[in-house]
Amino acid sequence: MFRKEDSLGYLVNHMARLMEHGLNRRIRPLGLTTGVFPVLLELWEEDGLTQKQLVERLDIEQPTMSNTLARMERDGLVQRRQDTGDLRSRRVWLTDTATRLREPALAEATAENASVLAALTDAEQEHLLTLCRKIIGTKRR
Repeated sequence: MFRKEDSLGYLVNHMARLMEHGLNRRIRPLGLTTGVFPVLLELWEEDGLTQKQLVERLDIEQPTMSNTLARMERDGLVQRRQDTGDLRSRRVWLTDTATRLREPALAEATAENASVLAALTDAEQEHLLTLCRKIIGTKRR
């Protein structure tokens, strides 16, 4: 008999939605949403990625990425410019506004993670993160 309480897919999806709502509440005052947050994480790590690189790294459909970047451009978070080495590609660059938001946004994400993990011991937290990394690493192959 199927029980949703025993379904990893159900539980992970439900936990992700709860965490998304919590992060959204925390970063909304900064003018950010969870829809743009993964893109910002990638660009804060390596600015000037191509749209194609962002699609691959985030496993997001091209049209969704295009719409997300258009909103981010409208909101003054990124600029898309022609790649000087490949005229078919456009690179995505953070604006000064997005760069200034890095530390406060990451602080809010860290606080949300800590809040969610607070019910677990340090050992349980590390074990959960290890298992998540293992599953993600296996599924990406």
